[in-house]
Amino acid sequence: MSDSPARHLALQGASNFRDLGGYPTNDGRTTRWRHIFRSNHLGQLTAADIEIVRALGVRSAFDFRGVEERAAGVCVVSEITVHSLPIEPSVVAALRTELASGTLTAPVALELMRESYRNYVRHHTNSFRNLFGHLLEDRAPLVIHCTAGKDRTGFASALILHALGVPDEIIAEDYLLTNRHYKRDATAAFDLPEDVRNAIGSVEASYPAAAFEAIDNEYGDLETYLRDALKLGTAERTGLQARYLQS
Repeated sequence: MSDSPARHLALQGASNFRDLGGYPTNDGRTTRWRHIFRSNHLGQLTAADIEIVRALGVRSAFDFRGVEERAAGVCVVSEITVHSLPIEPSVVAALRTELASGTLTAPVALELMRESYRNYVRHHTNSFRNLFGHLLEDRAPLVIHCTAGKDRTGFASALILHALGVPDEIIAEDYLLTNRHYKRDATAAFDLPEDVRNAIGSVEASYPAAAFEAIDNEYGDLETYLRDALKLGTAERTGLQARYLQS
């Protein structure tokens, strides 16, 4: 029987609120519990949810949502300072373009999802670099999120766990936990076919694989990306690990 804290916190207004703690690293350490959380947006938390989040001590949120997304779901926890790291959503608009031209299928939707992950690397590295700058400054429990907490947040979480030295297979398992915990909004993108909504409403391993392929193509390998693009040199990696790992 494990005495570890719960990884998934079953909030009523945020179905994908999870802890990145408790993961082993390649050098025998473990990510700290109750330091970094990942979630879908915090605009629909109930009063009971707010008390849970307050009890966790969360004081900062790093929000990857675009302008309209943020306006539609403002964080309801008054103690949390929100830092905007905007990556405007593009997939649904691209899907509607395909729908209008009569070429929309589930495989097309899957490829558009993969392309969006490649574009995180090609066009939005600055947002992820800014995230790591904050992580190196902020010792309080914090949460990173987007709207669903699965794509932008999923890639950011994978980068964090890589920087902390967590093995690839464990990072992949954490990423796929979204399919167990995230409750999709049945009214979202209701004009799209059901098989397409199913394709974009979940995650699969090929999505982050596309982003890491883009990293290899653009930077040579992940270590170079972390060092040169995200500005995580030896000192920064050591500082990050000192904050978020335990022996």
